[in-house]
Amino acid sequence: MVYRLSARFPSEEKFGLTSQIRRAAVSIAANIAEGAERTGTREFLQFLGIASGSLAETETFLILAERLGLVTEEQTSPHQAQATDVGRMLNGLKRSLRSKA
Repeated sequence: MVYRLSARFPSEEKFGLTSQIRRAAVSIAANIAEGAERTGTREFLQFLGIASGSLAETETFLILAERLGLVTEEQTSPHQAQATDVGRMLNGLKRSLRSKA
């Protein structure tokens, strides 16, 4: 979703906001996957924390893109809703892992 949205950004943002928001969005899934392959629960939790940080970055970049007039609130609304859902899932997974640790 972020790739499709950021494709609308002006070409002068290619190495700026476009690149940053895409890296942050990809980093969420990448850190979950990397953490899941670690041997210990504490390591997994650490990577889930990093994924949460990347999620916050992505949300911040969406807000910034809106404020800069690159996209509308209507365009970012589904992304923000999905980010909220992903945040809930990450928090639930972290809570579950902490209770087992």
